Amino acid sequence: MDSTEIRATYRHTASRITVIAHLLGITAIVLLLVWLLHYRGGLNLDSNNPDHIFNVHPFLMFFGFIFIAGEGMMAYKTVLAERNVQKFVHLALQFIAMVLGIVGIYAVFKYHNKNNLVNLYSLHSWIGLGTFCLFGLQWIYGFWAFWYPKASSITRARVLPWHVSLGRALLYMAVCAALTGLMEKFTFLGLQHQREAHLINFTGLAILLFGIVVDLSIALARYI
Repeated sequence: MDSTEIRATYRHTASRITVIAHLLGITAIVLLLVWLLHYRGGLNLDSNNPDHIFNVHPFLMFFGFIFIAGEGMMAYKTVLAERNVQKFVHLALQFIAMVLGIVGIYAVFKYHNKNNLVNLYSLHSWIGLGTFCLFGLQWIYGFWAFWYPKASSITRARVLPWHVSLGRALLYMAVCAALTGLMEKFTFLGLQHQREAHLINFTGLAILLFGIVVDLSIALARYI
């Protein structure tokens, strides 16, 4: 088997895994919405009900931040297009993820302030905010190095492995933050309803599998 055939094999495998990643992400979004709308009463950033304000947080931190960021990571390596188009889509999706993540973080701070709760006291909040800050720095540096004004080719070659590796690490950190957040909320609610408990567990599994499959897709796409 020559190099062309090997690359074609990896391309087909990466494409299939990318489809699975899309499906897992959509599954997690649907499960999350069922939980927030059916069991938790809905989500509304301007509601007088603090719980409805809080519900914006888990939705935007997964759909707005993790899911869209993951899609942006896959878009750069798995979508066949000109390199500048891939870069632009990658940067744009990551920027959208960052903006929606800011709104999601604002929602939880607003919820805490309305209920006179202490901010940033849990492991979940430390991992989550640390991940988000590193993500922002990663985006700014990536924009400078790879888009505008664009670093020299030597610098880009040196930075690229770090940029890719840190991006994959941040994906797992974000997934870790999401799972600890679900467990934290599960503990606070003291759930007695088995169906809701199972729904949260399946949501967490879908988020975890989404992160793993996104990473697999990116790893295989390196050989395309």
